[in-house]
Amino acid sequence: MQPNLEPIILSRTGTMIAHKSFKIIVTLTLAFVLLPFFAFASANKVAEESEEKEFNPTDMIMHHIGDSHGWHFFGSGDNSVTLPLPVILWTDNGLVSFMSSEFHHDTEGHHIVEKDGQRFVNYHEDIYQLEEGVEAVEFDEEHHPLNASKPLDLSVTKNVAAMFLTVILMIWFFFGLASFHKKKAHAPKGFNNALEALVLFVRDEIARPQIGEKKYMKFMPFLLTVFFFIWITNLMGLLPGAANVTGNIAVTVSLGLFTLVLILVNGSKDYWKHTFWMPGIPTWVKPILAIVEGAGIFIKPIALMIRLFANITAGHIIILSLIGLIFILESHGVAGISVPFALFITILELLVAFLQAFIFTILSALFIGMAVEEHEHH
Repeated sequence: MQPNLEPIILSRTGTMIAHKSFKIIVTLTLAFVLLPFFAFASANKVAEESEEKEFNPTDMIMHHIGDSHGWHFFGSGDNSVTLPLPVILWTDNGLVSFMSSEFHHDTEGHHIVEKDGQRFVNYHEDIYQLEEGVEAVEFDEEHHPLNASKPLDLSVTKNVAAMFLTVILMIWFFFGLASFHKKKAHAPKGFNNALEALVLFVRDEIARPQIGEKKYMKFMPFLLTVFFFIWITNLMGLLPGAANVTGNIAVTVSLGLFTLVLILVNGSKDYWKHTFWMPGIPTWVKPILAIVEGAGIFIKPIALMIRLFANITAGHIIILSLIGLIFILESHGVAGISVPFALFITILELLVAFLQAFIFTILSALFIGMAVEEHEHH
């Protein structure tokens, strides 16, 4: 019989987590200290290379928080360090693929890539297929292309690559923890101890209280996946040159839809009855409340995705805006104020990264718990 290790693990959790958290925070802080200076140096280099072009803070911010077909780390133009990613397009003539490096870092639509008799340009990370004899994309007043078309873009962009990296890390972490428990009979140490404490935290503080003792285990895989996926991508997004995954509305919409599907699939008979024909309510009021409650089913996941997207995006915009003040005011002296503030917000984002993962997971568990709850009838 396997010994009950939970008391041992819980007794050591406080000390081990404090020790590991201190080491992690120190390491990340040292890394994040470089972020404002990195952004300052990068923006300064761009400003020096294009003195005739006025600095546009909006373009700079949108470029950093947006998705791209190549993973840019630092530098600009031909001197930039960028990881090329696969560009996969579905056109009228079939599938076309090539590496993003063939655009030669051009996002203004000037460099034309020819593949299989077709010509493509990258215009602000939107790829267009040019018509025959056309050398540049022209747009109407509503920004619709006049002489080009947009093929179906199935490319592995920076955000997609970052999600793959997050999935690889999660598989590595959890398969390592599972392998440890298969081989060892004692409590884990080091990173595995911290990881197991977080798993117990999701189980005991999120799943059990919100879903209930009888059914929480069914949803633990989903809750653990969502919690660690959001947390890891949030932390990675704070590193210089990293992708802003959870700051992409498409990603948060997908996460919200997963929660919605679980609610719809697992909703009990009592849940649907209390939603659309509530007992104990006057009959003439029930249709009105049914409309409100029916809309609430879809409003809940919408609130989840908007909250995560807005909080993560806001943090990045604040940091970049503080750095941008240096170039807006055209004064190096401003750096003495904006860089420390940017560093402070960056460190504060460490807490936000965890809080947003926790809030999304606990609200998902709450909504699922409401759907699967068993009601007592008298």
